Amino acid sequence: MISVILSTLFVYITRADKKGVAIVRHINKGVNPASASEIFFHGNYLGAGARIGVIAGMIALTEAVAIGRTFAAMKDYPLDGNKEMVAMGTMNILGSLTSCYVATGSFSRSAVNYMAGCKTAVSNMVMSIVVLLTLLVITPLFKYTPNAVLAAIIIAAVIGLIDIEAVILLWKIDKFDFVACIGAFFGVIFKSVEIGLLIAVAISFAKILLQVTRPRTTVLGKVRGTSVYRNIHQYPKATQIPGMLIIRVDSAIYFSNSNYIKERILRWLTDEDVQRTGSELPRIQYLLTEMSSVTDIDTSGIHAFVKLFKSLQKREVQLLLANPGPIVMEKLHTSNLINLIGEHKIFLSVADAVATSGA
Repeated sequence: MISVILSTLFVYITRADKKGVAIVRHINKGVNPASASEIFFHGNYLGAGARIGVIAGMIALTEAVAIGRTFAAMKDYPLDGNKEMVAMGTMNILGSLTSCYVATGSFSRSAVNYMAGCKTAVSNMVMSIVVLLTLLVITPLFKYTPNAVLAAIIIAAVIGLIDIEAVILLWKIDKFDFVACIGAFFGVIFKSVEIGLLIAVAISFAKILLQVTRPRTTVLGKVRGTSVYRNIHQYPKATQIPGMLIIRVDSAIYFSNSNYIKERILRWLTDEDVQRTGSELPRIQYLLTEMSSVTDIDTSGIHAFVKLFKSLQKREVQLLLANPGPIVMEKLHTSNLINLIGEHKIFLSVADAVATSGA
């Protein structure tokens, strides 16, 4: 505050604004008037206003929660997203009655509060009183405040929030998270907080879509001396069962990934057939799908399994299922897929399927 006052006095005395120094210039004095009478729920602009309101609300909430989580992690206190949403909604409803701009959790003001050592919400009350007095009494004095000074205050407060070690950790753990972080950083630097958040949300959403539409499928083998079956790439000593290919699907099966899963299973089968042709292992006669990780399946997933069953019939390979969940079993019964595959080909575990089939 002292630096702002001193810089304002310096600019006023030297009239540095006439020499190219950018200043705040005119600021309206006083508090905004009541605007309840200007709120209308009809007219030509109601639809456009509603759309803008929804988008602005989503962006404001995303920004507030993101900022809140940052400081919650730094100060080790819990953050309730529902309470944040209620608080922001109440604040903006009341603010709309007094000509207020759409309000959210200010990143710059939160950073200044943090760097100043504020501990409780009393700091916000004190800040509100100071802002009110400033608007009513000393607003004209800030006319000559240099923009560079205001920017310096924000930069000095925010620069301490940059965590290089966390960025390096993101790169080591998940490249997508690193790209989202860098996208948000440059979006904020060169545009605004809203643009940075939109970039991060868009990248994160693309990551989710990629994971949903391209779920992981793994080939399982038996760990020696046990009846446990694990990923052969994670456990290189796990051995595959002669005459059988065991594949685990690590996702629910929906319209977005059903065709990919079917094609991926058939590709695994083709690749294993080629590898086993030149080895001592017999040709594959059973394809066992381990479904403990499949929490749900929709109509497209049922159709994909019907097509998979028919494709395997042409190759003289029998389709077996192991450990489907209750929701999946219910839909298999409802769709009559269980009758197509054969109820005797659905097993409680992979070990039961291997023992029963005699592979």
